[in-house]
Amino acid sequence: MKIAIGADHAGFEYKQKIAKYLINQEHEIMDFGTDSLDATDYPDYAVLVAKAVSMGKADFGILICGTGIGMSIAANKVKGVRAAVVSTRFTAESSKTHNHANVITFGSRVNSIEEVLSFLQTYMQASYSEDTRHIARVEKIGKYENENE
Repeated sequence: MKIAIGADHAGFEYKQKIAKYLINQEHEIMDFGTDSLDATDYPDYAVLVAKAVSMGKADFGILICGTGIGMSIAANKVKGVRAAVVSTRFTAESSKTHNHANVITFGSRVNSIEEVLSFLQTYMQASYSEDTRHIARVEKIGKYENENE
């Protein structure tokens, strides 16, 4: 699987550990930065990862900042992206099954790296729901997205 990943300075250390975890599972990583603990702006990385996902260059994306919220907001500005903040196993699974999230975001100041890796595993093991109610809701998101053009 090809996975796009990015982080700001608050998520840098988690990004490194997540990337190593995924590489050890033989996934291909597209690392969009940041490459240090120096202060950066999270939208820059969120947009790079979101574009990789929306253009089909990555199967899904992972973003990490202090809370996961800023990254999610920025990534959701890219057409075709459904980014979800994940902070529990339940939100990890539901974001994939119910919302068909193709980008997940984590907060390094919210959860431990062990928790984040557990949530990531849960997300990756889940599948998009084929239930008509979930599909209809995801399609509605796309419809609203297209209304703004």
